[in-house]
Amino acid sequence: MPETHVEPKDRSAARSLLRLWPYVKPVRIRLSAAAAVAIVASCLSLVIPLVLKWIVDGPVAHRDPGGVWLGALYLLLLGIAEALLFGLRRWLVARPLAGVEASMRADLYRHLQRLPVAFHDRWPSGQLLSRGTTDLMLLRMFLAFPLTFLLVNATTILVGFIILLVQQWTLGLALLVPVVPLVILCSVFETKFAVVARQAQDQVGDLTTVVEESVLGIRIIKGFGRNRSQALAFRGLSQRLRGTELDKARLLAGIWAFITTIPELAIGGALVLGTIQVADGDLSAGTLVAFLSTALALRWPVESIGFLLAMSQESATATERFFEVMDVAEERETAAESSPASSQQHADGGMVFEGVEFRYPDAEPDSVPVLTRIDLRIHPGETMALVGATGSGKTTLTALVPRLHDATAGRITLDGTDITTLRREQLRELVSVAFEEPTLFSATVGENVLMGADGAGEDELRRALSIAQADFVYDLPEGIHTQVGEQGLSLSGGQRQRLALARAVVGQPRFLVLDDPLSALDVHTEALVEAALRRVLESTTAIVVAHRPSTVMLADRVALLSEGRISAVGTHQELLRSNAEYAWLMSGAGDAPEFLSTDGLPAMDVPAEKDSTR
Repeated sequence: MPETHVEPKDRSAARSLLRLWPYVKPVRIRLSAAAAVAIVASCLSLVIPLVLKWIVDGPVAHRDPGGVWLGALYLLLLGIAEALLFGLRRWLVARPLAGVEASMRADLYRHLQRLPVAFHDRWPSGQLLSRGTTDLMLLRMFLAFPLTFLLVNATTILVGFIILLVQQWTLGLALLVPVVPLVILCSVFETKFAVVARQAQDQVGDLTTVVEESVLGIRIIKGFGRNRSQALAFRGLSQRLRGTELDKARLLAGIWAFITTIPELAIGGALVLGTIQVADGDLSAGTLVAFLSTALALRWPVESIGFLLAMSQESATATERFFEVMDVAEERETAAESSPASSQQHADGGMVFEGVEFRYPDAEPDSVPVLTRIDLRIHPGETMALVGATGSGKTTLTALVPRLHDATAGRITLDGTDITTLRREQLRELVSVAFEEPTLFSATVGENVLMGADGAGEDELRRALSIAQADFVYDLPEGIHTQVGEQGLSLSGGQRQRLALARAVVGQPRFLVLDDPLSALDVHTEALVEAALRRVLESTTAIVVAHRPSTVMLADRVALLSEGRISAVGTHQELLRSNAEYAWLMSGAGDAPEFLSTDGLPAMDVPAEKDSTR
């Protein structure tokens, strides 16, 4: 996974959790009210020992049954009040915290849509899924329970020790002895637990990635009989996660044992000391009962420290993982984009590439660019086929037009306007795309196609389906309202590709970018689609990545891309006659031609290429 997280030793859990404040701020009043109610409820439990003291030193000592019953009634009322207050606390936090979780999940999803494509290329989808599900659930649980009870228990312990010291200061001091070792143990535990908590949550993301890939690739797994190897890979990740979870359990068990044992020893010592004082007449039996009852009432607030610290550490890690994604810069608008006045029109129309270079954001600064000095002009209404060997940069070049990636140098203009001066939303209304690998969503056929244009209606939908020769949709169980399923896997590859093409043309775009959109079609369907597509291309400026002569024939001119450079431009027939590399690519021959050197560049003289900026 991307090495973007901060190591636990470099951060504070409290500082990480404070980043949740913008989301918690709108519900702070109800959370504060819930905390206040919980503090009152918890402190009521400390009143019970005082009632017991009154019962023992009063009605019991004076053999007054009526007083005992009255004391029992007080205890019952205190218990009922405590239960009702804790129920009120739960009611106060349930709805607002569900809203906080929903708000964070919506922000994460919205942010993911605005992140550059390069980010999604680097990050495994399972890591993103785990951040949007498991991590946010942990944060909701933290805000509902540990956050409140860290405050409640701290207040309860403070009030309880004040009561103990007031009742008998010598016994109270005896119970304060374990504080120092407990603080040291909790500090060590917090540091160690932070490390394994982060490992576990990252491993959950890795496991989620494997599950998602296995589900989406189930046809490949079954087709190649890789069930066993995939199961072994999954088991390996599961075992690693299991080991990490056991490490967490061992740490939690250790801190729980110490936090339970040390206070118990202190209470035992206080009991012995108190009994001696009662025997000597220095302490009343009721005071000793009240003292021990108060000490026992403080057991849970003290013992829960380890559990609450563990949940807080997991929540701090979940917060870090959430903000690791949220801190990634979105596709930012340049100063030119945000200022319409700076968008200057030029006399040149069509689609023009001027000195365009590109290297991926994570590439070394001195690495060879994927694209180098691309100069190319596609005239208004013209279709340009882009041809080149695998890895020559064709798909990358087409991705620069809708700004799925931004050019490292140079510029691209559409009808004379630099695309960097257009808002991305505006640019993507002008440019429509269809990729070689079609992606469909879990929606109806119609909804998938109409994603290509806001405001398009049924007439535009039917026209686009006709152009793409996708009339098969009318034979589906519910026609255009048929759900195509996840990734459109209920359809064949050719059917998915035709729907993707329909989506590209439904909005009748001014500029069209097609990345080998007919590769999955049979020759008869391809001929029909090409015939219909020619009518669309007459009214748009288009660049089409092509691998087959039939697709190239859709274009007015052809640009040959070789090792990231435009090496020749001309018509199909011109390049067949004048360029050996192009002729080889169109011939479909299997072996590399002799005219290519070992680095793939032409090793022989070829006729002078045409002016690509003409």
